[in-house]
Amino acid sequence: MVVPLSDGFLKLLNEPAHCQLVTLMPDGSPQVTQVWVGTDGGHILINTSEGRQKERNVRRDPRVAVNVVDPANQWRLASVRGKVVDITSDGSDALIDGLAKKYLGVDSYPFRTPDEVRVTLKIAPEHIAEIGLE
Repeated sequence: MVVPLSDGFLKLLNEPAHCQLVTLMPDGSPQVTQVWVGTDGGHILINTSEGRQKERNVRRDPRVAVNVVDPANQWRLASVRGKVVDITSDGSDALIDGLAKKYLGVDSYPFRTPDEVRVTLKIAPEHIAEIGLE
């Protein structure tokens, strides 16, 4: 069952918060990656390149965990368990540029390579534990 994002969590997701994404490897072991994070208001959005380990993992098993932490206050955080409900390239270039603006203060993602295809992982939260979010 999808749970709604609280106003406090939405606020944190719209800030340049630290975010770790945990996916599951083929053998079931966890794989964790530091990522930039966004939201569409109801889902957590992670942008990556097609073919990266996290993208391959969620195509096989959509279960994920996400930890989002305020870099200025480690006790302002949310921990999420959920599922990737969509993987799309639609709008992914615009999303990575928006995340680059949020995290780096630049208008365009500077690390793009000519042959990469950006994709967005859309995560539906099923359980959220929050600390210090108001």
